[in-house]
Amino acid sequence: MKIIIPGGSGQVGTMLAKALHARGDDVLVLSRKPSQAPWRTAAWDGTTAGTWVCEIDGADAVIHLSGRSVNCRYTPENRKQIVESRTLTTRAVGEAIGRAKHPPRVWLNAATSTVYRHSIDKPQDEFTGEWGGAEPGVPETWSFSVGVGRQWEAELNAAPTPATRRIALRTSMVMSPDTGGVFDVLLGLVRHGLGGTQGNGNQYVSWMHDQDFVRATLFLLENENISGPVNMCAPRPVPNRDFMRELRLAAGHRLGLPATAAMLEVGAIFVRTETELILKSRRVAPAVLEQAGFDFHFPEWPSAAKNLVRRWRVTHG
Repeated sequence: MKIIIPGGSGQVGTMLAKALHARGDDVLVLSRKPSQAPWRTAAWDGTTAGTWVCEIDGADAVIHLSGRSVNCRYTPENRKQIVESRTLTTRAVGEAIGRAKHPPRVWLNAATSTVYRHSIDKPQDEFTGEWGGAEPGVPETWSFSVGVGRQWEAELNAAPTPATRRIALRTSMVMSPDTGGVFDVLLGLVRHGLGGTQGNGNQYVSWMHDQDFVRATLFLLENENISGPVNMCAPRPVPNRDFMRELRLAAGHRLGLPATAAMLEVGAIFVRTETELILKSRRVAPAVLEQAGFDFHFPEWPSAAKNLVRRWRVTHG
């Protein structure tokens, strides 16, 4: 297959490009700063038509992954970049597909599972899940994130691409042993004795093992019966206290200092991030994948954490 990955130079994009290239696909990653890789790379600015448009015409699939990191303070300028790096790029990809004489059969577009409400009481799946942002007392920053997710998917749904199957990848945290990823950061806290319960520990953590993420993406490319939103997450989210405990056990650290919500709020200011990433309960369920028969290799966090710690140690010596 010929597969175009706009915004594919980050951790998740590199993960997918590596897997697709290894199986023999013609992979082209579009990036604002293209670099040498085993697969093809090309430049794009994320908004204007360029030579990359010709590559989409005749491609089999597009996997669009653009989006500025949300690991930052939600200042007005950062908010603008967060929104536009998702909506404008999605619009540009949709316009290119819509103008193609031979449009791709399928378009997978990045999205986020944070569109669901703060949920401790029940799982949020693609069919019965409830939009977030309007819960009583919800922080304004949480409402902002939900709004970003809704705008992002609205651009995908509005694209004039009737001949192309469209999927919104509502992705939770993808855990991989790569340097700088979310698992690397969490394991770093554990290794330094700071991997205790965060907040009250009741908030659920939705996650997905990197190998299952890649396998699920390939599954979606090839399964022509699936379209619309798809929750990209493991089927067993766990409360934060259990999530951190199992990570400590996998890493061989029995104790970890807890951090209250107030401590996290102060710390977030110093490290220039938002506590939503830790304190919002994301109890997300992958109903579409499960009903389609996808086989998770890592459905449970304890076994996933052990695998990731082992691979992290191999990678980092």
